[in-house]
Amino acid sequence: MINVMNFKYLLLLIAVCFLFTNCKEENKFSSNVDDYNQFIKATENEDLLNAKKELFFWTEKIKNHPEQYVYLSQIARYEGVLFEITGDIIYLKNQEERLLKLNNISNNNNAGYLRALSKNYITQHRFKEALNLLKIAKINGESLVNTQKMLFDVYLELGDIKNAEEYLNKIKNFKDFDYLIRLSKWNDFNGDLSNAIFYMEKAKEIAEEFNNTKLKQWVYTNIADYYGHAGRINDSYDHYLRALHINPGDTYSKKGIAWILFSYEHNTKEALRIINSINYQTPDYLLFKAEIAAYNNNVKLSEENKLKFIELTNSPKYGVMYDKYKILLFAEDLNEVHKALEIAKTEVKNRPTTQSYDLLAWSYYLNGNHDKAIEIINKEVLSKTKEPEALFHIASVFSANDLLISEELIQNLQESVFELGPLMAQNIEKL
Repeated sequence: MINVMNFKYLLLLIAVCFLFTNCKEENKFSSNVDDYNQFIKATENEDLLNAKKELFFWTEKIKNHPEQYVYLSQIARYEGVLFEITGDIIYLKNQEERLLKLNNISNNNNAGYLRALSKNYITQHRFKEALNLLKIAKINGESLVNTQKMLFDVYLELGDIKNAEEYLNKIKNFKDFDYLIRLSKWNDFNGDLSNAIFYMEKAKEIAEEFNNTKLKQWVYTNIADYYGHAGRINDSYDHYLRALHINPGDTYSKKGIAWILFSYEHNTKEALRIINSINYQTPDYLLFKAEIAAYNNNVKLSEENKLKFIELTNSPKYGVMYDKYKILLFAEDLNEVHKALEIAKTEVKNRPTTQSYDLLAWSYYLNGNHDKAIEIINKEVLSKTKEPEALFHIASVFSANDLLISEELIQNLQESVFELGPLMAQNIEKL
């Protein structure tokens, strides 16, 4: 343990050592515009065109045969595909409407329809509603293992560790792709990044063995994230590129590469060029632009993007999907900090995870209630997560209150600079 008075000096020393010991890795990696330029040029997205054709086809079919309600499942399917490709919330809400109708017609007696609606609710962060549907699907018993996989997902999202582990054990099969990616997620959740990568690599082997392009694209993007968190920037960059070679329209991989250019190389111009090329409509891209603008000291542009984000996510269509980001944004503004606390309380009620409690503690702290913040951190956050954002909040609150900060926390925080980004790195230096 260290005294808080020495905190910033030790942090500086660790930063110097960290940069020194990793200089070889930094020298090894350098992005090349030729690696990804072909993917960010404006081109027709074949998946998008095909999904729109399919949606039109099945919509016309049900117009001519309204009694064939099973056509609704195809319509819902392609609305889900279109949401994944475009990020347009309208497709997700339309899919919900179709699936609600299907489950009503089938009297909630079709496990597949129940799981489909549950997946839709998970995307909307309506986890408790998703859980209720999966419980009905479990009683139904049809394709039970698929229901059990989703029960693991939801319980983990809700912070119900006991039930999440129970369902992970129920689906245990080291030859199953779905099990391996969940085991990877479980290890990441528990702060074991090494094993998270190990099991994701095992899942990658299966996807490559069967040459399943969709699975390969998915696993490449997810393992690229893990590699980035582990400081393996070369591997992260390489796997985002692999995903783009499979699907040039993979917006997630483009964003991943843009983050590497921004956070690792501090190449804001090129990172922004990539982000601006992405034809995707989820609000979080506005926050990326805001962060780049802030790093470039363009306060006006940064605030404009944040305001656009708030205006967009205040639409009822988005519900609670972006509450985490709204908490963090409102917490930055002295005139809005009370809103952060209100939303954080609701977030904990809806989703009592360590991350939700961290946001609640952070909101109390910025509202001036340091004692309440410290109480929540000690009870619900400290030693329960290695999420970089939470570690920064703990260090900030403890530092402001002259409390002891562990060397392990400082080290974990410093090792997360890439994940947190250059703006947060500046904030760390100010602690």
